[in-house]
Amino acid sequence: MRRRWIGEKLTMKKIEKFKEELELIKNEKIRKFAESAIEIMPDYFFVIPASSTGKYHPAYTTGKEGLLKHTRAAVRIAYELFRLDWWKFTDDEMDAILVSIMLHDGWKNGLPENNLKFTQTDHPLVASKMIDEKLGDNTFIDYPIVSFICSNIETHTGQWIHDSRTKRKVLEKPETKFQKFVHLADYLASRKCLIMDFNVKLSKE
Repeated sequence: MRRRWIGEKLTMKKIEKFKEELELIKNEKIRKFAESAIEIMPDYFFVIPASSTGKYHPAYTTGKEGLLKHTRAAVRIAYELFRLDWWKFTDDEMDAILVSIMLHDGWKNGLPENNLKFTQTDHPLVASKMIDEKLGDNTFIDYPIVSFICSNIETHTGQWIHDSRTKRKVLEKPETKFQKFVHLADYLASRKCLIMDFNVKLSKE
């Protein structure tokens, strides 16, 4: 059944799928960059489950649009964690972190032309490469912010950095507080015991 979702035509603009989450970004330029990046994400991102096996994510993310729901949940978790005053993030850093999370699994099954059906271990590197190549010289934000976003994406899997089949090391662990924060939000959003209620509006206060 999942295969019929691959290549399914989207009935609305991609950025509308992230409407509420994009409204959390204060810096208009960073928001415009996020919108541009979301538009280049593969169509499959918006329809496939968060987990190709269903073993590692909560039930609400294992059906159609599951990966989108997982990503939106991770953004919302990050936004709630920002309320804790020990992070000491600037407004622009928080905005860029939210963008990192929105894009972190954008190419989870690899490049769309390869028509792969399962999660690719190197998907953080594929996402980073695509964003850098297509939007590295964008007109919205300076390259250091793009690089910041890409570095967060590249390390978002945390301690899971080896290919499960070959046992080869593919990724790097997060090192900066920003990278660790992105991983934390992603990790919490993947826990089966945590359910996200998208009907609850996020408070900006």
